[in-house]
Amino acid sequence: MGTPHNKAEKGAIAKTVLMSGDPLRAKWIAETFLEDAVCFNTVRGMLGYTGTYHGKTVSVMGHGMGIPSIGIYTYELYHEYDVDTIIRIGSAGGYADDVKVRDVLLAMGACTDSNYASQYGLPGTFAPLADYALLRRAQDAAQALGLSVRIGNVLSSDMFYNADVTARDKWKRMGVLGVEMEAAALYMNAAYAGKSALTILTVSDHLYTGEALPPEQRQTGFSDMVRLALELI
Repeated sequence: MGTPHNKAEKGAIAKTVLMSGDPLRAKWIAETFLEDAVCFNTVRGMLGYTGTYHGKTVSVMGHGMGIPSIGIYTYELYHEYDVDTIIRIGSAGGYADDVKVRDVLLAMGACTDSNYASQYGLPGTFAPLADYALLRRAQDAAQALGLSVRIGNVLSSDMFYNADVTARDKWKRMGVLGVEMEAAALYMNAAYAGKSALTILTVSDHLYTGEALPPEQRQTGFSDMVRLALELI
């Protein structure tokens, strides 16, 4: 067993996987929140661990930056390792006026400027969506944890530095809450595999107000989001 990007043996990865862009975040999650965590992958430095949380088996793994990277790792998890559910936990830049720094965004849908969906040869435009059952459970869990939550559309952009300075205004006008770089590919891979996916994001900065979390508060916000994700396993 194994792929060009993941050396894990069959059965080493749980049915539910939490994924963050930075593999060192995955390592931190495993060491901070999980019991008896064992590393199952180090290929290309994309660390992955399996352990238990309150007696339930769960895996955490990095997915890298951008749609091509998360596209590879989540495809292999769904198709080669029989993973049923992937929950991306990451950061986002805020767009909407009523979105604040530290808010948690539950990405119901993921707009994108990527061409990722072209591989499916669809006779139209695909709408990448989260799994509703996961979304609803996440909303309830967030409220129980006292987290400020917004649910709606995000933008999964291929560009961190965009030469078109008007692009974000157009997405904002369409009600997009914020921007990140991976959710759309995750949702498309889940749909193609007939599996489940959800993206949970902490707003680390706002692209219109200029408000941003200092490093120590980013860590706290990320911890809150990890606890929320772990409630869903």
